[in-house]
Amino acid sequence: MTAMGQAARVAATDMRRLPPARKNQALKAMAQALDASRQEILSANRQDLARGRDKGLDEALLDRLALDDGRIDAMIEGLTQVAALPDPVGEIDGLSTRPSGIQVGMMRVPLGVIGIIYESRPNVTMEAASLCLKSGNACILRGGSEASASNQALARCIASGLAEAGLPQGAVQLVATTDRAAVGRLISMDEFVDVIIPRGGKSLIERISREARVPVIKHLDGICHVYVDAAADLDKARAIAVNAKTHRYGVCNAMETLLVNAQVAQTLLPTLAADYAEKGVEVRGCARARAIVDHWLTASDEDWATEYLAPVLSVRVVDDIDEAMAHIERYSSRHTESIVTENYSLARRFLAEVDSSSVMVNASTRFADGFEYGLGAEIGISTDRLHARGPVGLEGLTTRKYVVFGDGQIRQ
Repeated sequence: MTAMGQAARVAATDMRRLPPARKNQALKAMAQALDASRQEILSANRQDLARGRDKGLDEALLDRLALDDGRIDAMIEGLTQVAALPDPVGEIDGLSTRPSGIQVGMMRVPLGVIGIIYESRPNVTMEAASLCLKSGNACILRGGSEASASNQALARCIASGLAEAGLPQGAVQLVATTDRAAVGRLISMDEFVDVIIPRGGKSLIERISREARVPVIKHLDGICHVYVDAAADLDKARAIAVNAKTHRYGVCNAMETLLVNAQVAQTLLPTLAADYAEKGVEVRGCARARAIVDHWLTASDEDWATEYLAPVLSVRVVDDIDEAMAHIERYSSRHTESIVTENYSLARRFLAEVDSSSVMVNASTRFADGFEYGLGAEIGISTDRLHARGPVGLEGLTTRKYVVFGDGQIRQ
């Protein structure tokens, strides 16, 4: 791990100097290597799947682990899309002339060395490598042990692309060992690593956050809320409430709690009850919600604080926006919240007062995504307040430094 850290630090210095064309050349060469190595990758993935079945991995985990031609095509398309994105490195903004005559601005620069720790999905290997490379960073990747053979096959494609473009091999390195001690070393190598990004289950992220000596970009939970206001268009509210919960269940931007204003609950909840029943969603409601839909289960205090990641939803009837925002303040994980209303003043209040990384008006929480936000791709979502917040794309993998232009000025 120390040798990998040293190689990454040297590579990060080289990466800062690269013009966009060289980085794009490497990304396109990786895509070509992926296409040429399909059989090798699929063979390695079959080994991982067989080992996973022997260990008793559940079907959902095996599905995330599995690769096929379609998923390889998606990785190739992802590399192509990242290559086509504008390069943020070197951009200067906020340039202003001071009374002394100097010009002061801020330049976007890479973070340096990024350690990425992830589970299950081998396509994260390509996503992480491409975003780190495009943003001028070196990265050290540590995938889950269940995808070891697949990740190593993908890493060989990455190495081929780096070599073809003349980039240092230390720019993207995969930790080959499955020993958990390697993770402990990676998150403590503050002399080599500038930031850690964990992608995986809550237990992994909690461990990284607790033990890391390196700054961490993360989110723990996605307890997302939709509040339907008294001034909501109920057709919009119904569509949003169904989509936010049922479009996909096991994702961090799915709605977990629906808050409905009492003035519209009697009209809206029975229609939603039918929609959720059709989709197979188990609903747990407060006493006021169950007085309207009596076959719903009873919600407990624990339900309001639970990220289900499943076809389960908690519903609460509230008197007004203040009660809704108080509930969100108490139970939210600061990921994504949405209000459905035609009242402009209340929408503005919700945007200003709700403290989450994404706050929406009349839109499904499922839009909290780097691609949907126009970032091109994302490496994760941050619910922290420092550096990056919300979906983290290329700009989130950079920082800024002050740059000053003078013409011989000296300070008097």
